[in-house]
Amino acid sequence: MSITTEFLRRPRMTGAVAASSQRLALAMTEDLALERARLVVELGPGTGVFTDTILARLAPDARIVAVELNPVLAARLSATRRDTRLTVVQGSAAELAATVGEPVDAVVSGLPWTVMPRERRVHILDAVTEVLAPGGRFTTFAYLHAAWTPPARHFTAELADRFHRLERSRTVWPNLPPAFVHRATKKP
Repeated sequence: MSITTEFLRRPRMTGAVAASSQRLALAMTEDLALERARLVVELGPGTGVFTDTILARLAPDARIVAVELNPVLAARLSATRRDTRLTVVQGSAAELAATVGEPVDAVVSGLPWTVMPRERRVHILDAVTEVLAPGGRFTTFAYLHAAWTPPARHFTAELADRFHRLERSRTVWPNLPPAFVHRATKKP
């Protein structure tokens, strides 16, 4: 089973055509202080590329909640990862507050922000900012080739409106397609 197969089966539910690279996973998780985090949320873990990188950096007594809408990908992730720190939830990122029920130190997102309807995107971003603890970090990525499109520009503006600080990483060229990371910090 691959992310490409799931994209072909459910293109509206699975935003990526290919799995993210390890280089993108490293860029997504740097500067999150995962070693000190108590609770991390991953939105849209897909095949688990970011999940594995998060788990490698997470403290032994910390937790990660991975929220995956696609039932096939959620079941596969749950079946292939035996780490007790990981909880896989098959559900919507829009229900994040009910899913985690406590403040979150970091949110790592692989969601296809620019292809979802604006209302859903706004609702999920609101849910993310609601659960993040003061000073909490949020990271997500965007494909370089689409950065100039109106949906991508709207998304960047929505991030800037919600977060205290917003940064953009250098381009991760070894990803297919090349991507960059949005790094945002909630006001302390």
